[in-house]
Amino acid sequence: MGFHDQLGRTPCHVYVSGCEDRNDHGRDGVRPTRLLRDLLGVQDTVAESTTWDTSNEDGQQTLIIRVRPKAGQRRRCSRCQRRCAGYDRRGERRRWRSLDWGTTRVYLEAHTYRVSCPEHGVVIAHVPWARPAARHTHAFEDTVAWWTARAPSSTVAEFLRITWRTVQAIIERVVIERAGQTDLLAGLRRIGIDEISYRKGQRYLTCVVDHDTGRLVWAAEGRNSQTILKFFDALGPERAKLLTHVSADGAEWIHNPVRARAPQAVLCLDPFHVVQWATKAVDKVRRGLWNTLRGEGNTHQASDLKGTRWAVLKNPENLTGEQRTTLAAIAKTNNRLYRAYLLKEQLRAVFATRGKVGRVLLAGWIAWATRCRIPEFVKLATTIRKYLDLIRNTLDHGLSNARSESTNTHLRVLTRRAYGFRSPEALITMAMLTRSGLCPPLPGRSSKD
Repeated sequence: MGFHDQLGRTPCHVYVSGCEDRNDHGRDGVRPTRLLRDLLGVQDTVAESTTWDTSNEDGQQTLIIRVRPKAGQRRRCSRCQRRCAGYDRRGERRRWRSLDWGTTRVYLEAHTYRVSCPEHGVVIAHVPWARPAARHTHAFEDTVAWWTARAPSSTVAEFLRITWRTVQAIIERVVIERAGQTDLLAGLRRIGIDEISYRKGQRYLTCVVDHDTGRLVWAAEGRNSQTILKFFDALGPERAKLLTHVSADGAEWIHNPVRARAPQAVLCLDPFHVVQWATKAVDKVRRGLWNTLRGEGNTHQASDLKGTRWAVLKNPENLTGEQRTTLAAIAKTNNRLYRAYLLKEQLRAVFATRGKVGRVLLAGWIAWATRCRIPEFVKLATTIRKYLDLIRNTLDHGLSNARSESTNTHLRVLTRRAYGFRSPEALITMAMLTRSGLCPPLPGRSSKD
């Protein structure tokens, strides 16, 4: 008798439980209990019978396995797992999609009923093979989540024969469940705060990253002080007192709430943004000179200056041979632009040095920029004086927003891969799945595999 013939026999009364290990070997070498448990990826479940269903639109056979929860798992609330009084018993059966067996679709089928929970009211009873309100098994949903973290939703939907809306709904359930099992805000000491544009029209997300683990621990729509206050409300005053360092860019809407809710934390200004200010100042000087030469009719010199952009903006170690030659020519023929370039590079050296020596170099840089007679850098020196305490904190503690920028890059990749998201919540869900350690392992494997 073949395997499919055996599946067609009803009833089979195969008990599937994680506690039955008396004998793993039957007449054919594998007990049916172990076989079904491994194939279905379920625990605490009794398989009553199996049958074939050919009523699908595509005409393909579907394997239906009728199951019920083990006695100890019955009459439990699907939200809190508490044993409850029964409320009613529905007459219809419900099906849950399981992982395919080869090319054959597999469904678990069982009667559903409701229980009366003292905390959650009347709800559908818990089933050990699926999450609340789900129509797919744990193994199926965990597989969807794992693949979606690594491939576009459209690819996952086609591969598993579901819709992309189903993929999104599964991701939301998985993230909510796993986030409820892990306190992402526990143990925070050093954090980075940054914003990212997720859509045209000045639409932003604010993200908080743990510097010690590199994980995204909180994200919300918005880019203002109220958004930061929401984070501190979620963190709580006791845990806010444990923060030691906070890194951010020059946005006051980040600085002010941090000072108000975590005054003991050392606030550090991201060095990348400070050097970026200098880079923009150099480019502004270059464009100003180019416009002046064009206005005076020196089109040839203006054309030569237009091609010098990357020679003065790139780091010296990244310059090509041609760009090095261009920079040497600027040093001889354009003193103003070359001094602007040196000011930018000196500021980079300040953050590369750090510590007390970095403080001394910073003081010298401010004095030089103030008297350089280049308006763009005189203005920049004023800006740096405004944030002098925060920059000194950065030099002393060596903290940057590099982990936050890495997370932002990852979110841009997710957005580009999905060709945009229909809502900020959808992007936040994907970000938490991939950057917060909430992605489940594949069924039957540990997270270390």
